[in-house]
Amino acid sequence: MKLVIGLGALVLFCAFGPAAAAENSQQTKMADCNQQAADKKGDDRKAFMKQCLSAKPVPPPKPLTPQERMKQCNKDATGKTGDDRKAFMSDCLKADK
Repeated sequence: MKLVIGLGALVLFCAFGPAAAAENSQQTKMADCNQQAADKKGDDRKAFMKQCLSAKPVPPPKPLTPQERMKQCNKDATGKTGDDRKAFMSDCLKADK
């Protein structure tokens, strides 16, 4: 009996869990757009809300490959020489990826 109840709960969670998460995401998006549109009125607000709610979220930037990181660090180290450059390059290459 406990197995049947457990399986039933699992089925309900699987069926409604993703929908609840999507709804929460939409609610968060609506709240954010409303907050940004606080100073707008009338047609300007309608246009802004339409654009804001239809916008797709911006994906986070992909991490740099080691070669890209080296190129960026070399570019940023322009003008540095000697120990300053060594220290800068060491810190730059160790930075969070």
